[in-house]
Amino acid sequence: MSSTDLTALNSRFAIPGHVQFKEGPGGLIVAEIANSLAESTIALQGAHVMTWLPRAQEPVLWLSRFGKFAPGKSIRGGVPICWPWFGPHAEDAKLPGHGFARTVMWEVLETRVQPDGATFISFGLIETDATRAQWPHSSSAQLRVTVGAELKVELATRNTGSSPFQIGEALHTYFHISDVADMEIKGLEGCTYLDKVGGTTSKTQQGAIVIESEVDRVYLDTEVDCLIEDRGLKRQIRISTRGSHSTVVWNPWIEKAEKMGDFGPEGYRGMVCVESANAVNNVVTVLPGAEHILQAVISVEALA
Repeated sequence: MSSTDLTALNSRFAIPGHVQFKEGPGGLIVAEIANSLAESTIALQGAHVMTWLPRAQEPVLWLSRFGKFAPGKSIRGGVPICWPWFGPHAEDAKLPGHGFARTVMWEVLETRVQPDGATFISFGLIETDATRAQWPHSSSAQLRVTVGAELKVELATRNTGSSPFQIGEALHTYFHISDVADMEIKGLEGCTYLDKVGGTTSKTQQGAIVIESEVDRVYLDTEVDCLIEDRGLKRQIRISTRGSHSTVVWNPWIEKAEKMGDFGPEGYRGMVCVESANAVNNVVTVLPGAEHILQAVISVEALA
């Protein structure tokens, strides 16, 4: 994006004391949000929420210092958007895993200040010949983000055509934790999950989730709050959802993190992904004229 485009973006959407647009890492254009409640940085590529920092808190989202910030490359950390499919494409393995939404440009649609002092910003997916070749359905996608004492992220899919279609999706959120050995995830006790480590098997969650090796799980039919209890930071991160029927929990552990190359030394220890999703058996059918919303609300509480 040229400086002229950046000037136009600020002229139309900047709000003094809330939102301004800048050139970010790797030349990516970002919205920098700062208000009395929190700070956040969101890249226009992928409508990717990279950071969220409530006042007087440690960062809540994990963003790799070794990530590749470049056009067309997914950002390691924050809240990547998996859309319009989750995981590998069901019919064409050559298409990008987790869809194309996280690596293409989105446009800013609106910015405004909320009555409580939070900042609202929304983005629309820009369709191109390349995206239409991968997703030949008449549709629109928007990401709506509210940055305040809570972080609210909504992914809205509208069917603008005359035939129903199915989507898989996720808000692939990376959370910053003190140490993976010093936290546990609650709320999914008794849920059935697909364990994707060493082949896919179906299991039932017994007790809280602790991570002591590679974890890659899709919990099915989940509609409860998830709690990340972090004893090191003495806090609890709460993830409340709407329109989400799957929860994905992921940590690559040592070997996979090293192969990925953008985690950094022992980066896997300071993060865990708890993803609000509709995947595998929980893919969503969107009828003509209908809109489906996947929403996650993230908040932080002191650990009792």
